[in-house]
Amino acid sequence: MRTSLTLKQLESFVEVARTVNFREASDNLHVSQPALSRTIRLAEDAIGTRLFDRDTSHVALTPSGRELLPIATRILQDFDSAFSELGQFLDGHRGHITAMTLASVSVALLTPAVASFRQMFPQVGFTLLEGQDQEILSAVAEGRADFGISMRPKRSEPFSYTHLLDDPFVLLCRDDDPLACRPVVQWSVFEKRPFLPATARSSIRPLTDAAILGQGLHVSDCLAYPSIPAVAAMVRAELGVTAVPRLTLQLLDMQGLTTVPLVGPVTRPIGLVTRTGRSLSPAVRAFMEKIESGWREIINKVT
Repeated sequence: MRTSLTLKQLESFVEVARTVNFREASDNLHVSQPALSRTIRLAEDAIGTRLFDRDTSHVALTPSGRELLPIATRILQDFDSAFSELGQFLDGHRGHITAMTLASVSVALLTPAVASFRQMFPQVGFTLLEGQDQEILSAVAEGRADFGISMRPKRSEPFSYTHLLDDPFVLLCRDDDPLACRPVVQWSVFEKRPFLPATARSSIRPLTDAAILGQGLHVSDCLAYPSIPAVAAMVRAELGVTAVPRLTLQLLDMQGLTTVPLVGPVTRPIGLVTRTGRSLSPAVRAFMEKIESGWREIINKVT
C-alpha cells in the first residue's frame, strides 16, 4: 500500500459495498455520482488495486475489496466510537476529577456532591484527597489536584478563589458543663477555662489565635490537640474546652458533648481553589459549578 486511505474514502467504499449501486450510495452520502466515482478511483489508486468490478449495469467487490471491507467497517466504527467518547468528554459526561479538601469539608460537602454528580454522570471517575490548607494549595499548584476546597489563599498566591461559605466557630464542651446551658458565649470564656488549641500546623490555629489576639484576651493554652477527632476525647476527659468550625463536627463523636455558638465575626472562609491560568476539563468545570450552585442545600442536609 503506497499511502493511507482517508476516512472519506473508506466511508464511500463501505457505502458502495453495502448498496452495490453507485447512484444509491451517492444519494445516501449526499454527493454527486461523479464525485463518488472519483473518490473510489482515488482510493483504488492509493492502495494500487481495484476494489470493484463494475460496468453499466453491475457492481461487485473484487477479492481485494472483500478483504478491505471488514477492515474499513471496523475502522469507521472505531472512529465513530472514539468521537462519541470525545463528545461525551467535551460535554462533561466522561473524564476523571481529582479534588483535595479539608477533611471536614470532604465529609460535609464534597462526598455528597460526588454522590449526586455520579448519579447524573456515572462514567466520570473521581479521586478524593484530604489535607491541610497548605497541602491543598500545593497539590493544586503542582497539578496533583484539579481543584481544592479550602480556606481563602493569599492574594499574592497564583490561585483563583470562588467563595462558598463562612464556617462559624462554636464552643465545644461537655454536655454537663455550665456553659452548655447558655444560648451563646463570648470568646472571653477562654480566659477563665483551660483552652485546647489546635497544633501549629492546623488551618484552624491561625484563626483562633487571631480571634484571641484581636479581642485582647489573655488565654493560657493547656494542651494542643493533634486532630479534630482527638479534641472530642480531650474535651470529654475534662482537659479543657475549645473552639472549632461548625463543619468539623461531622468528624467528631459527640457523645457526652455539645456545642454553643460563639459571639463574634470569627469564621473560616471556605471556597473553591484552582491554579490561575490552568485549563480545566469539562467534567471538572461541571462538577465545580454543581458545588457552587448547590452547596447550601448539601450543607443543610448534613448539619
